[in-house]
Amino acid sequence: MNDAASQTATQAIVLDEVFPHAPEILWATLTSGALMARWLMPPSGFEAVVGQRFTFQTTPGGAWDGVIHCEVLEVSPNRRLAFAWRSGHASNVGYGALLDTVVSFDLSPADGGTRLRLVHAGFVAPSNDATYRNLSEGWPKVFKQLDSVAAEQAPPTSLH
Repeated sequence: MNDAASQTATQAIVLDEVFPHAPEILWATLTSGALMARWLMPPSGFEAVVGQRFTFQTTPGGAWDGVIHCEVLEVSPNRRLAFAWRSGHASNVGYGALLDTVVSFDLSPADGGTRLRLVHAGFVAPSNDATYRNLSEGWPKVFKQLDSVAAEQAPPTSLH
């Protein structure tokens, strides 16, 4: 077996979009558990502190209980948030297969607002193909919800 064949192929979901909000507004929206519940799903125990463990609950499948186990890996205010996203069960195939990935959000100044780059990396092919497909469709919807929630946080502009 050659080296290429012995390595596991992984995939990543990447979204890169400019939002018409200040970095501080996006950061607050990304790092508030109450706001996260509105654009992603309700977290249990989330705080933007390195090492903090938290969970999400989604639809169970097979031997998997539907719990997504997360741990905050990086926090750089107004610049970067990254956390581990682990779920699934080893006996599941397709939905609910064992998953060990990382989600990162990078913020940077851009004309007209803030560039937000999401990378959800570490999907192992072929065992994570179903989850990769589902989240490839889901993350763009989440970005739209994130934009709406962030817009509500922005101070109103005054017309003079």
